[in-house]
Amino acid sequence: MNSTHHPSPPAFSPREFRDALGMFATGVTIVTTRGAGGELVGMTVNSFNSVSLDPPLVLWSLAHKASSLQAFASATHYAINVLTVEQRALAERFATRGIDRWAGVAHHPGLHDMPVIEGVAAVFECTNRSQYAEGDHTIFVGRVERCTHLRGASPLLYHGGMFYTEHALGQLADTVIGP
Repeated sequence: MNSTHHPSPPAFSPREFRDALGMFATGVTIVTTRGAGGELVGMTVNSFNSVSLDPPLVLWSLAHKASSLQAFASATHYAINVLTVEQRALAERFATRGIDRWAGVAHHPGLHDMPVIEGVAAVFECTNRSQYAEGDHTIFVGRVERCTHLRGASPLLYHGGMFYTEHALGQLADTVIGP
């Protein structure tokens, strides 16, 4: 007997779902690559996560409506730039449509000439290993070829629809612990 399971519609609105997801704090990244003509492409992404240590794999996802989807889908490589608290303006800039996101942004060529943003907390330079279309996003899995990090950097966090730019270690250092 072959029965097809049809899930019931959710008992919550898209807004309620988004608000609940917003309770999970994430880091903020800018994923970068080069388009077919060699042009710089970059997008603010907070759906970044580790997958495996051996082999070293990471994932991130991009909405199907994103203008940069085709560039990332056809790219052989990309770089995931993890932002510091000082780079909030970059996160906002690379999330804005219709502007030159790269104007005045300090960067250098990484592996395979992928653009790496200067001063970030960490960089994961990846081979575009696999892609999975799920719902309204494509999930990208990258094999990390090289990673670097800036020791002592405070990462930019996103929670509940807001950026958090406090230096966590600075906050702890200012607090007196004990009697």
